[in-house]
Amino acid sequence: MMPYVTDMDDRPGLWARWSARSYEPFLALGERRGMASRRRTLLARAEGRVLELGAGTGLNLPHYPAAVRELVLSDPEPAMRAVLERRVARSPHPARVAAAPAEALPFPDDTFDTVVSTMVLCTVRDVAAAISETRRVLRPGGRLLFIEHVRAASPRMARWQDRLAAPWAAFAQGCRCNVPTDALLADELCVGRVEHAQWRGMPALVRPLVVGEAQIRPSRVA
Repeated sequence: MMPYVTDMDDRPGLWARWSARSYEPFLALGERRGMASRRRTLLARAEGRVLELGAGTGLNLPHYPAAVRELVLSDPEPAMRAVLERRVARSPHPARVAAAPAEALPFPDDTFDTVVSTMVLCTVRDVAAAISETRRVLRPGGRLLFIEHVRAASPRMARWQDRLAAPWAAFAQGCRCNVPTDALLADELCVGRVEHAQWRGMPALVRPLVVGEAQIRPSRVA
């Protein structure tokens, strides 16, 4: 979610540094109006070895429970990782920061018990590849915990998302407001409990949310 830069250059430019600094102020109202609580509730389900995709500046970090045995926070963008590493250094939650895009995770198959994705899949260049990578690194019986903004169920709002997709992406550093992420997740994973909600305090284009968990399909486990 905005602002988010996916350039893997290890020398972040001025725009990338501004994006990293402005990320939390942009989200602040949404955090106060319910997103922080959603993060806390969702992440209470995390356990074992955990990988977070697109961890950004580390807004999820305070919400991980004691059941997390190992925590890896991945992000492809150097300026975001710089902020993230400073937060990890101050945090009582031990974590490792990894430079990795969601579409090409540098981890072996069946590595993690839990993968976390919060406001990430809107921005990755290849959502299907990211979901496939998530499936690959999850252990049998592992879970993806997600909060993602999605294409609106309302035809009228979906049309507005389509019309404004390009200017929004330019403003929000590649964030796509009209991706049917919920449908893409269901294509690749067995989506269990899911809540449809609204991201209060944020622009209407990105208010439709899905919150829930998914697992590898039984045929993958067998």
